[in-house]
Amino acid sequence: MHHMSSGPSGDMSFDPMLMMLFTVLTILYIAAAAITHRRFRKWPVYRTFCWAAGIWSAALTVDGPLVAYAHESFTIHMAGHLLLGMLAPLFIVMASPVTLMLRSLPISLARRFVRVRHMRYFHLVMHPVVAALLNIGGLWALYTTGLYEAMHNSDMVYDVVHIHLFLAGYLFTSSIIYLDPVSRRFSFKYRAIVLILAIAGHSILSKWLYGSPPIGVPVEQAEAAAILMYYGGDVIELLLIVLFCFHWYKYRISSRSI
Repeated sequence: MHHMSSGPSGDMSFDPMLMMLFTVLTILYIAAAAITHRRFRKWPVYRTFCWAAGIWSAALTVDGPLVAYAHESFTIHMAGHLLLGMLAPLFIVMASPVTLMLRSLPISLARRFVRVRHMRYFHLVMHPVVAALLNIGGLWALYTTGLYEAMHNSDMVYDVVHIHLFLAGYLFTSSIIYLDPVSRRFSFKYRAIVLILAIAGHSILSKWLYGSPPIGVPVEQAEAAAILMYYGGDVIELLLIVLFCFHWYKYRISSRSI
């Protein structure tokens, strides 16, 4: 693995195919919102904005100048981690894509999707503890082993790591706040404990990185990236906590009114 330099050397242009894919995903959501608006009731506009924000936050980390800079700077790589693994999943969960899809699909297809979602595998990965281990455990594996070095020496490893970052972030966020239907619900207290432990694991990792850079990463870049991970992660985690507490509050109010 080469040492990080001060400027990008990779391709800084946008891949037309990837841009088309993200554009299609945005258009499909808008079309589904229009369908559910016609069949059921108005789909909240803010959810469409959340979907677009989530999709394009993820897009920034897999194509274009940020990717080129991330190959050379650990600090920019960390900014990409915050976008792909934390902010994009939060926005996409807030967009409630599963609910929208179930309302938009024909009834027969929607029922098949629900049956698939009830499979044991999804029970397992949607468990808050398992999702937290996949999310925070994956980050510890990335930065405390040779995996970070390997992802810069192999395109396949690079792609797998980024796919895992996004999916693990999505699974964790959706296992903490239930905005889409879930087959098994855990109590607010249980999820709160998992959320607190996950936030602690993320914060401890950022402090670890400050003093223990991954192989090939200069100390000054590791320190800057660790600070970004610590405070940037705090901001996104605060948004998640506010959303979680809001739903807990609504649940308590609705329980008292029954």
